[in-house]
Amino acid sequence: MGLFDGLMGNASEVSVEEAQKEFRELLAPGEQLEKAYKLIRDLFIFTNKRLVLVDKQGMTGKKVEYHSLPYKSITHFSIETAGNFDLEAEMKIWVSGSATPIEKTFNKQLNIYEVQRVLASYVL
Repeated sequence: MGLFDGLMGNASEVSVEEAQKEFRELLAPGEQLEKAYKLIRDLFIFTNKRLVLVDKQGMTGKKVEYHSLPYKSITHFSIETAGNFDLEAEMKIWVSGSATPIEKTFNKQLNIYEVQRVLASYVL
């Protein structure tokens, strides 16, 4: 993914091998990384057991929050596609025990349907 794509908010799929190297310390025994998407510096990591949202913070990105969502705790999710005047697509994920969804915004260049399809395949 180029710098221009990152600045514009375009997401791209990250190779499993590359993501496996970077995030191997996060994985539990028997857990396999299966898909990963990068949006500027943040990532969506799909494993066979959970969704990990990686939020790199600050100017340098050295501070990182890893938000782990076991698929069984995701109660429902939604996507809102980009329109003519609203140029951003949005994904909301509700987790059991929380009334407020986790919200992520994407540039309309992203195929939000692909990310939703991957999430649906694990949750449903």
